[in-house]
Parts: sequence; structure tokens; C-alpha cells
Amino acid sequence: MNKLAVVFPGQGSQYVGMGKELLQTASGKGAYETAREVLGTSFLELLEKGPEEELQQTANTQPAILLVSIAAWLQLQEAGIKPDYVAGHSLGEYSAHVAAGSLTLAEALNVVRRRGELMQKAVPAGGGMAAILGLTAEKVEEACQRGAELGVVAPANFNCPGQVVISGELPAVTRAMEIAKELGAKRAVPLAVSGPFHSRLMRKAGEELLSVLEQVHWATPSCPIVANIDAGEVASAERTVQSLVDQVSGPVRWEQSVRYLVDSGVDTFIECGPGKVLTGLIKKIAPGVNLLRVEDKESLEKSLAYLKESR
Repeated sequence: MNKLAVVFPGQGSQYVGMGKELLQTASGKGAYETAREVLGTSFLELLEKGPEEELQQTANTQPAILLVSIAAWLQLQEAGIKPDYVAGHSLGEYSAHVAAGSLTLAEALNVVRRRGELMQKAVPAGGGMAAILGLTAEKVEEACQRGAELGVVAPANFNCPGQVVISGELPAVTRAMEIAKELGAKRAVPLAVSGPFHSRLMRKAGEELLSVLEQVHWATPSCPIVANIDAGEVASAERTVQSLVDQVSGPVRWEQSVRYLVDSGVDTFIECGPGKVLTGLIKKIAPGVNLLRVEDKESLEKSLAYLKESR
């Protein structure tokens, strides 16, 4: 086995009842109790039973995904798995910091609940996002530049080759979608999101998040964390805080982050948390790498068996 990266999903992977099996394990119960202390019993009931509409609210979704992602990570940690790198998609970057030990689970749950509230509060009227499929990143940037005559619009997520999400004011997003189709996009799909995330319209939320992040005790991470904002490594507390502030209103460079990891010798990725969004994206970015997941007991056992054999 070459090098191992553990990666964590962002918003959009949530579902009612996620992480149930993992939160019943010994280490999972510890995470569950931490969440009860920080966010209360009603939050855990929402995670277990819904209603889904309430779980979908950004301020609930973010800590819920983080909790389940860390419950998955704790199973690997318990089995003695030590990643060479960690990374996460948007919100998942906070899970990566917990896994690397830069901040505690309790602090992270507090921070992402606040992040969710700030992002929701900062959402301007008439903002949205859309996925552009089957077009190069350069052409998507061109579509956004041309669509920007009607308002703010820019790439928000460089997910994988042929999948870039754009974000901004609705008239400009709609125009950029039309231009993208003219430039050869296979599809341009509006996303069911509550705001124009990862665009400069969210800058206020990032500025307000700064004071929250500055109150956190950032420890030295046990392994490098690859940041969304520039697909580079973060280690110092200062750089960590700045990268997480910039991330709110800047694009998620997921494709570039995965390429950086592969170039650094990573040949095995484990996605920890609900769903398999990142596994699907990594398959398109770096065909041929080994892809494992931890979402429940079955996927955990499969992943541990593979890791045992390959070592």
C-alpha cells in the first residue's frame, strides 16, 4: 500500500437515520454523548427520526453530517488506521480537522452549527446554484464571465472533470446556464439549495465566522490537511482559520485537491460519512485508485478487511 487519504463529505449527503449503526458502537456512543452535551437531545432526535425538512436546514445539516462522519472515522482510528492525509468537501473540511486532531469534536459541532446559522442568515434574496455537466472548467468560467453582465455568478465547486457547480444571483446563474449549453454543456441543472454558497455573496458570513474560528483552540494536526480553497496543505492555526473563512465565499477545488493527493503518492481513499458522493467524484478524477467507504457496519468491515490484506 502506498499512501492513504481519508476524506469527508459535505452538505447534500444527509438523510434521516444516517449513522445509526456507527453511533451505537463504543466510540460512536462517545461521539453521540458529546453531541448531546453540545447540541441537545432534540438535535439527536432530529437526526434519528426527522422530519427531513428540518434536517435539511443548513444549521442542522452541518453538525449532523459532521457527527456521522466522525463516528465513521472513530471506527478506523480504533482499528489503528493512520492516514497520510485528510481532506473534506466544503463542510467536510471541518470533519478532516477533527480527524487530524486540530480541533475537538465538541468545538467542531459548535463551530459548524454557528457556520450553518451564519450562512443561512447571510443568504441574499434571489441567489442560487446550478451544476454544469460535460463542459471544461475553462468553458464554465467563460460562461460565468459572460453571464456576469446580469449580476454575480462564478464557479463554486470544481467537483470532477465535466462537473462544475456555479453560484450567484439567479438572473446571472440562469444566463450562465444558457451560455454553458451554447458552449457545449451536456446539461445545466439548477440545484435545490437554500442559497448561493461559495460565492462572494456569502462574504459577510465568512467575515462573521472569523470571530467564531478565532475563539477555537487549534492544535497541531497529526497529518496534513488539504484545504478546499487552494488545494494546498494547512498546518498552522493562522492559515487554517484564513482558509476556512475564505472557503465560505470561495470555490471548493475538490478536483485539484484529489489530484494533489494522488501526486503526493495517495493510492487509497476512504470516504467517511453518509453517502458516496466523494467516492463517485474521485473515481472520475483518478480512475485506478482504491476507493473504500465507511458509512455503516458492512462498509466498515469491507474496508478494514481490504486494509488488512493490503498492508
